[in-house]
Amino acid sequence: MSRFLIYTAPGSGHVYPLIPTLLELRGHGHHIVVYAEESSLDTLRNLGFDAVAISPEIEKREDDTWKAHTPIGALRRSVAMYVDRTRPEAADLRSAVAEWTPDVIALDNNCWGAAAAAESSGVPWAQVATFLLPLTTRDAPPFGLGLRPARSWVGRLRDEVLRQGALPLFNSALPPVNRLRRELGLSKVRSVPDLYMTAPLVLSYTAQPLEYPRTELPPSVRFVGPSSWDPAADDEEPEWLAGIERPIVLVTVSTVFQDDAKLIQAALDALADEPYDVVVTTASIDPRRFNAPANAHLVTFVPHSLVLRRAACVVCHGGMGITQKSLLAGVPVCIVPFGRDQIEVARRVELAGAGTRLPAGRLTPGRLRAAVRQAMAKKQQTVRVAERLAAAGGAPAAAAELEKLVTARH
Repeated sequence: MSRFLIYTAPGSGHVYPLIPTLLELRGHGHHIVVYAEESSLDTLRNLGFDAVAISPEIEKREDDTWKAHTPIGALRRSVAMYVDRTRPEAADLRSAVAEWTPDVIALDNNCWGAAAAAESSGVPWAQVATFLLPLTTRDAPPFGLGLRPARSWVGRLRDEVLRQGALPLFNSALPPVNRLRRELGLSKVRSVPDLYMTAPLVLSYTAQPLEYPRTELPPSVRFVGPSSWDPAADDEEPEWLAGIERPIVLVTVSTVFQDDAKLIQAALDALADEPYDVVVTTASIDPRRFNAPANAHLVTFVPHSLVLRRAACVVCHGGMGITQKSLLAGVPVCIVPFGRDQIEVARRVELAGAGTRLPAGRLTPGRLRAAVRQAMAKKQQTVRVAERLAAAGGAPAAAAELEKLVTARH
């Protein structure tokens, strides 16, 4: 039996997609220790894992990307947040290694400080990406702006200008990270995207067609495809859900605050007279603040897997968790992106033919209604996308890659 130390960033979207892999590893006889945000600990412990809270100092540095007014601004705020967390992460990870003496470390690739500590530990380690990798290869557009891939010299020129102009904006934030790396005896990194791929193994929990075809991938990267998990996924449907007879449109927003409540009200208004029921999960937002029509059912939480069984479409913000969970279920998505990587996710879903995108700045009930109808018409293509994503291997493939690190050590 080997011991795997798993270190995650705050947010259920950084934890839940990994759970099937952790269950797979445990099924192979390994001991799993997970460091996660406080609110995820009970879930992990109920599944039988040793679960430890990450440093409170890390959670105190909240995600404020929703305050940005442009995609570039949101990316810069993300970089600043990850930089601010580096030192407490590094201390946290070093303490965890001392306490648990793991055989393998696997950590969220947004945890730059933990990555530096893992790299300097001498323990075999991997970075895991439950979100799209910010790759900067020349066979795809610059990451984060949701651009269409270039099809001519004009597009390629656009991409090169953006690469040359935008990367320095982010790289200016690197000195604190490189100071920490120098203190740990590590070489400096020259570019922010490099921080996501410093490990010998980088697991990306997606695959084509949501990931663009790449000819210049770093050799460390493995696309294992998505894996899906949610709390109480095996429970029976609540009585109110079981009583719904018409097709369902699931509407959901981010579990990490980003001021996206207007998506819920727009969806309620847009779908009030449509021939299906609307199930809305409001997460941290009080359901009572919305004006709900007769065909709507608002709850703070219900396992999405229970709803997706009978869903005709999902309206969401474009978080990778709900997006890939919907696609794996063969359900088209209508994405209204608000920030973070959501603009990128929305574009890729649109190009894959598995849904539609409506920029948040153009959100109206009428436009959303039309976008939902268009998404529903993409059912066949969505099923094909689901087959391709599932073919990447999911949790068994991820577990197999992580186990190779144990073999390599011995």
